[in-house]
Amino acid sequence: MTDNDKAKWMTELPRAFLEHKGTRRLDEVESIIPDIVGMSRGKTMPAHKFDATGTTFLPISLFYQTISGEYVDMDEIENQWMEQDIVLRPDMSTATAVPWSVDASVQIINNIETRDGDDLPIAPRNVLRRVMALYAAKGWRAVVAPELEFYLTKPNTDPTDDIQPPVGRTGRIGARQQAFSMVAVDEFGDVIDTIYDYTEAQGLEIDTIIQEGGAGQIEINLMHGDPMVLADQVFYFKRTIREAALKHGVFATFMAKPMRDQPGSAMHIHQSIVDAKTGQNIFSKADGTPTDTFYHFIGGSQKHLQNAIPLLAPYVNSYRRLAGAYSAPSNLEWAADNRTTGIRIPISGPDARRVENRVTGSDANPYLAIAASLAAGYLGMINGTMPRDAVNKEIFETDDGLPHSLFAALTLFEEDTELQEALGTEFCTLYRHIKNAELLEYQREISPWEREHLLLNA
Repeated sequence: MTDNDKAKWMTELPRAFLEHKGTRRLDEVESIIPDIVGMSRGKTMPAHKFDATGTTFLPISLFYQTISGEYVDMDEIENQWMEQDIVLRPDMSTATAVPWSVDASVQIINNIETRDGDDLPIAPRNVLRRVMALYAAKGWRAVVAPELEFYLTKPNTDPTDDIQPPVGRTGRIGARQQAFSMVAVDEFGDVIDTIYDYTEAQGLEIDTIIQEGGAGQIEINLMHGDPMVLADQVFYFKRTIREAALKHGVFATFMAKPMRDQPGSAMHIHQSIVDAKTGQNIFSKADGTPTDTFYHFIGGSQKHLQNAIPLLAPYVNSYRRLAGAYSAPSNLEWAADNRTTGIRIPISGPDARRVENRVTGSDANPYLAIAASLAAGYLGMINGTMPRDAVNKEIFETDDGLPHSLFAALTLFEEDTELQEALGTEFCTLYRHIKNAELLEYQREISPWEREHLLLNA
């Protein structure tokens, strides 16, 4: 890093990202990475200590943890508990403000390497990079656009209490079944305004914000673009939305099914593939009709997304959403403009022909979900996999439906060696261990339902 580059980093970049802080100098830098869950981990340091060309170190064991923070033992890893360091190298293209911070701060996502300088294969960001490299080797480039649903709720400080919808500006609890209602959006306008303020300060772009079908449920649609850029944006958006909600005394949750009688929350992923040189959508012929590659992408999605469900629905709660109700598809059938199918083809012109994956939950790690979705389509394209016939009616349960539990999903995941090779076998082995540990931990719990109905009746 030259002196000029360092001067630019210490002056011009902070002014661009921290205009909302006025003329204050940059105080802190958050050097972060996404973990297996998709939450941020890292270190905070004074700005003068940060070196854009330097490295930071963290123990590799942070990738061995379950959602509850427990560590998993794996015989496949030699000397696992030496907890050797991994290397963090700042990706300066991700530098952006931390607008909720009292101090003038910047957050930067890091690339993660081994001590030998190779990409760490178990890091979620590198799993996505691996899949993108498969596309690049074929002269293709993927374009994605996520749609992120979430709930605003009353603060839930006791996990044994049911989650409740928040109270809006009218003093009334939010009502469900108000999809696309502008009145419902206005109920939580102060939170949404803060989301807009925070995203503007970070240089993030929002396509649209709408009220979804649940009480206090909101959907944010992001602009289409490079898979890594969009995964980084979802990573930032989740943190931003939580902080904006907390500022106004409510919670924001990305649980797939936070309330029993409310719809679940999804992260739909729109995908198209373009020629890397020409930028032309390879899903469309010159005359505007679909290509064989388009159908092969759908065929691969049907074959391999079935087995990738642990990455798209990563927790026991995720399968409460995938129950065939409230517009959450429990199948991998496909059709044009049909929201009961897991694979939907939105109405568009030939240049924008795309495939929408509707089965992914909002609780999924965006790097892993996008990687799995693109890997499934890639395998279909290189193998010439043809899809089942498109459906022309509403459809819910099918013979080829999605697994109904995390246990069943993990069995399918383990059997798909072709998918594991695309994602990286070392990562897939680690992921299975973590998910099995979480499942075992959950099965030890005794739920209120069991105590209510079994204690005196069984």
